[in-house]
Amino acid sequence: MIRLPHILFFASALVGAGTGPAAATVFTPKVSSTFERSHFTLETVSPAAKAVPTRATVKSVYPWKRNIVTTVFWIGELPTRHNPVPNTKSSWDAEWAENYGGYDDPEPSGRRGYLPANFIPRQNPFYVALPYNDVSGGRTKPEAAQVIPWFKDGFVRQGQSVCKGRWIAIHCRGRVAYAQWEDCGPFRTDHSNYVFGTERPSANRNGGAGLDISPAVRDYLGMEGTDVADWRFVEVGEVPGGPWALHGDNNNFVQLRRKAAQRLAANTGPAAAASRLE
Repeated sequence: MIRLPHILFFASALVGAGTGPAAATVFTPKVSSTFERSHFTLETVSPAAKAVPTRATVKSVYPWKRNIVTTVFWIGELPTRHNPVPNTKSSWDAEWAENYGGYDDPEPSGRRGYLPANFIPRQNPFYVALPYNDVSGGRTKPEAAQVIPWFKDGFVRQGQSVCKGRWIAIHCRGRVAYAQWEDCGPFRTDHSNYVFGTERPSANRNGGAGLDISPAVRDYLGMEGTDVADWRFVEVGEVPGGPWALHGDNNNFVQLRRKAAQRLAANTGPAAAASRLE
């Protein structure tokens, strides 16, 4: 469960140990939906006391995919022999690099923490690609309703992906990062029996890679350019606080924070004060 302090006071925990406040008491705005109620509470927290998520602490109805060859990709990446498709656009966003805000430089010299050094991204820098696309030719694939576990709850309209933005947990060497599914690959976009089933990734020129991760995920987990990790889907309510909750118009937690701020402004602004005086 993500609690309000995780959202509003994360920066203090991310700057470095001992740099944030010893504790913070957080006022809970009035919320209405079940999702919001499950993510807001009144509590006192010590940022330094928040443990790094580990595989043992992640609970989900979705099984782990174990020992998956994992490679790094990044928004703005140009084609190479091992990555024949440019990442200036994604399977679901023809203007991916532009909407992100620029080139997600993977080089250490081009990064500032988990962000590119030259700009604050407009989308979540914690992103992944998996080898399935539920949309083809602008229409939802016929099998999507049968193979995607959350299809019924997530379907909005024909041709709109129910996979884009979905959260996954990635485990490597005792640490767990969380990221949103924002592209399809590596290499395939039709391997539903692996992504949602029990098959292993297909053989490919990247050693049978079945997961692409962003530079931010790589850096959080301390992974190499090609490595091995476990992953699984998680519901948004299972995602704990962390740097993956801080940035991006596509980020559920940024959206929730903005919504709470708008409610607070509406309840405390001049118009609200005037109405109380009437």
